[in-house]
Amino acid sequence: MTTVSVLAAAGEQLPEDVGKSGPLGLLLIVVLLIATVLLVKSMGRHLKKVPRSFDPEDRVEVPDTPAELLDGPAPGEDILDSLRRAPLAIEPPRPDGDADDPRGR
Repeated sequence: MTTVSVLAAAGEQLPEDVGKSGPLGLLLIVVLLIATVLLVKSMGRHLKKVPRSFDPEDRVEVPDTPAELLDGPAPGEDILDSLRRAPLAIEPPRPDGDADDPRGR
């Protein structure tokens, strides 16, 4: 038997607040509801920032046959061409007897 049924069987009267929630319980429930509403609003704002699709916009097309692979330029060839045309950062050694030589050789 539980404590409540034992006390009731003994004829003792239970205290008034047994089995009732007090104002502290109501306050706790209200605070939890407010926190839930704020979290739902925040999540809604964050979900609006998420893109509809995570697929890459520039898709790479894979050729169907090996002949198509050899016909076009190799991948990255355009980058290599631009690097070949770029000026060199370090000049090669100048030939002997150059007019620009400050030492007069």
